Amino acid sequence: MIGKTISELEVGQKSQFSKTVSESDIYLFAGISGDMNPAHLNEAYAAKTHFKTRIAHGMLAAGFISTILGCQLPGPGTIYLSQDLKFLAPVRMGDTITAQAEVTGIDHAKHQVTLSTICWNQDDKKVIKGTAVVSPPKALKQSE
Repeated sequence: MIGKTISELEVGQKSQFSKTVSESDIYLFAGISGDMNPAHLNEAYAAKTHFKTRIAHGMLAAGFISTILGCQLPGPGTIYLSQDLKFLAPVRMGDTITAQAEVTGIDHAKHQVTLSTICWNQDDKKVIKGTAVVSPPKALKQSE
């Protein structure tokens, strides 16, 4: 199974992915990434920050964008080339984050697609915005 090839993509196509961030998600991400910042893991420490509680790693929430690109739009076989991100608000345990990617440009000569990316929480507050560039999958030959 492959995702959409460049010829199957159009400017304006969108896809979304939603997930509620749990405490275990944060601990698992910390263990996988090695980011043990106490702002994510230590409630006593985090209570003294301007967030007043632990927050999720920004890259944990940004990873939901990768889910869209690799699994939905363009989908399986897509190669992630670049991503710029702006973190707009914290993600807390229990927040339901919706990520969205929208095709904004297609460069057939370079075999690249540009997508606007955004994440928001259950209160419709934007938490991340950015732009991704991907190389969508190529059509498989009949023998494959």
